[in-house]
This record gives sequence, structure tokens and C-alpha cells, in this order.
Amino acid sequence: MPESGTQGAPRGSEILDQLFAVIEDRRGADPAESWTAKLLSKGLPKICQKLGEEATETIVAALAESHEELLEESADLLYHLLVLWAAKGVRPDEVYNVLHRRRIASDLKKKKQKKHAKK
Repeated sequence: MPESGTQGAPRGSEILDQLFAVIEDRRGADPAESWTAKLLSKGLPKICQKLGEEATETIVAALAESHEELLEESADLLYHLLVLWAAKGVRPDEVYNVLHRRRIASDLKKKKQKKHAKK
């Protein structure tokens, strides 16, 4: 059952696509008024630093904090990853396609292994 406030909320890649669109829209915004614009204006080194910090915070949350903290840190990590993608010209669909291709390849490999195991 969805938590309160999440009914009708976008799911899965849909929310990531929406957030990516917001990040792209903020690219030209005033850095004094938008954290995203400020981060993008500071360039790739700062974006990568923030992504690394968020990755570390996510790991700490996974090891020593509550489920809710892990959810919050995971959301921060995904946001900063999307900012990095925007800065580097990577579209979410490109990454989704890589994931899909890997899943298909994995499925084919498993199918082949099962076929050989039956012989």
C-alpha cells in the first residue's frame, strides 16, 4: 500500500524523467535562486564531489541508519546522478537502454546455461 502523499505519484523511471526535465529547465536559471543552477554553474568537479558525498551518505544510511534515512539519501544520490548526466549530456533513456540491453543479455545467458545443463 502506498504511503500517504504518494497516491498518484509518478513511478519508476517516470519520476526520474520528470526530475531530469526540471534539472534541464533549471540549467539557465539564476544560481542565487536555484540549487540545481548553482551546482551546474560550478561545473563538473563540484557535481562529481557532491555525487561522491551523496554516495557516501547513502552507504552510511544503509549500514547505520533507518530505512527512512536510506530512502532520503537514495533520493539525494539519484538527484545528483541526474545532475551529472545533464552536465555531461547523458539522457536517462540512454542509461535505461544500457540496463535493458544488459538484462536481455543476462536472460539469454541464463537460457543458454539451462539448455547446456539439460544435456
